[in-house]
Amino acid sequence: MSGRKRREIPKPLSRGRDRFRVWRRSRQVGTRIPDHLWSLAVKLADAHGVNLTASVLRLDYYSLKKRIDSTASATPAFVELSPPPQSASGECVIEFEDDKGGSMRVHLKGYDAPDLVALGRTFWNAE
Repeated sequence: MSGRKRREIPKPLSRGRDRFRVWRRSRQVGTRIPDHLWSLAVKLADAHGVNLTASVLRLDYYSLKKRIDSTASATPAFVELSPPPQSASGECVIEFEDDKGGSMRVHLKGYDAPDLVALGRTFWNAE
């Protein structure tokens, strides 16, 4: 009878496990996992799968899955920017908001639409 073959843990998951170990050693009993560690776990689960990530980081599978589902629904899937009409002055105001309450207002004169797309991606992907 052969035993199950153990997979080698990817380096990012190993580093994540180390960060969770450090936090678990220094925390007070009953303290909740900090948001920055949950964010790390979500990113690792996106890259390596929920089951493996939950197992390596010693997290509850369903708690991690719930975090992943809540962040996926909060992220805008598509942003459409239309070019200004020819008669426009080339001036506009763009406001960005995220689900954490962060906001950014940009007043532009003479702009290119691709620059706005990059700006929006940078804003929403910032930690």
